[in-house]
Amino acid sequence: MGHHFELHKHIELAATPEQVWEAIATGPGVDSWFMGRTEIEPREGGRTRLTLAGHVEEATVAAWEPGKRFADRTETAPDGTFMATEYLIEGRDQGSTVLRLVQSGVLGDNWESEYEAMRTGWDMYLGTLAAYLAHFPGRTAVPVSAFRPGAGDPEPVWAAVTAALGLTGPVTEGQPVTLAVDGLPPVDGVVDSAGLPTWLGVRTADGLYRFLHSGADRGNTLVVGHHLFAVDGGPGRTEQAWQNWLTALPVG
Repeated sequence: MGHHFELHKHIELAATPEQVWEAIATGPGVDSWFMGRTEIEPREGGRTRLTLAGHVEEATVAAWEPGKRFADRTETAPDGTFMATEYLIEGRDQGSTVLRLVQSGVLGDNWESEYEAMRTGWDMYLGTLAAYLAHFPGRTAVPVSAFRPGAGDPEPVWAAVTAALGLTGPVTEGQPVTLAVDGLPPVDGVVDSAGLPTWLGVRTADGLYRFLHSGADRGNTLVVGHHLFAVDGGPGRTEQAWQNWLTALPVG
């Protein structure tokens, strides 16, 4: 039997309502902070498409009010599950904006794990949205993803990731990071988001780098989900280089 749910989040962003709209209601904007690759047909009744790891999720635009409200909803599956997402934009003084998110629908048998993943995941993604609007306004990113299922429990995995990033001791925002990935320019930046044991974020002059661990209930998968504003050699080559790095990471 499906489980109905409703999840609420909100965040204040250092951006105008128009900038926030571009970030949440256009494909290139969403690609600059959210997972996978997104396409959006800009009208009520239009279609949205999210592609990630070979899986495609489509939805219908349920609300299209530029600068104010955007919503979409997937079709109801044979088992009764569906997902609906709504963004509400509220302008504030001095050019800031409050973004409210409501995600609702029906989850399947493993609903508790799914709900917790969404609840925690939105904290990371909305934080990434804030970083995008604050540090890369007017630019759009190429999303780069790679996956390592069965990487292991969080503690040894994060020990390997933080060692590769040159981090020691407790991870805190502002720590300097240096990382070498074969075939790519060096990554030099700072920790800008520390949500261990679930995620770790790094910001550079040309990118937002995100490392995620799914947890045991979701296969102990280690994921990189980066947003790069300057890509040398094309996205395919960059994505393969990160997949090679992830596969070779000594996690055991």
